Amino acid sequence: MADANTLTFTLSSGGDVVTKLRPDLAPGHVERITSLANEGFYDGVVFHRVIPGFMAQGGDPKGTGEGGSTLPDIAAEFNDLPHLRGVVSMARSEAADSANSQFFIMFAPRFTLDHKYSAFGRVIEGMASVDGIAAGEPPATPTKIVRASIGGPLPAPPVIAAAPAAPAPAEQATPSGTAAAPVEPAAQAAAEAPAPATEQPAQEAPTPQ
Repeated sequence: MADANTLTFTLSSGGDVVTKLRPDLAPGHVERITSLANEGFYDGVVFHRVIPGFMAQGGDPKGTGEGGSTLPDIAAEFNDLPHLRGVVSMARSEAADSANSQFFIMFAPRFTLDHKYSAFGRVIEGMASVDGIAAGEPPATPTKIVRASIGGPLPAPPVIAAAPAAPAPAEQATPSGTAAAPVEPAAQAAAEAPAPATEQPAQEAPTPQ
């Protein structure tokens, strides 16, 4: 069966980015991302702030860092998942409980973000595609999420080898006289916590020093 805790972004730059979601660590954030992805909210949305060696931020339908969904902001769920390369975390403003729809994907470890941003998953496939997201604040030609989906294609059914045919028995007469029938790094950089991009009035993305 497809994994319901897997988020896949198909990017305009080519390739799929598959993230293993962690509802055990950030249930409210996983529920929000899942709900928005299922309704097509992220389809066509760009990565509007991309800093090589740090993170790529997206999830704002305005593409400016100042937007979000019409849903209420989410309470913080700071947890013990460290901000390593490939970790996906929620952007917010200075207020802890201000995350809404924006998120960022780490290019490299940045432990100063730990317990300050709600990490909710980690990329398990397609980091080369993440590395290929167009850089800039904003990028001249931003990379888009063509489609966001939860789960994945069902695995192909297992191939069952045909049983070898039984050898045909020698014909023998029946009472009627007929024959019987056979029978599947970058380096760390900041001394103070970055602030991910604006959501609702104004959020900031993590900022390296």
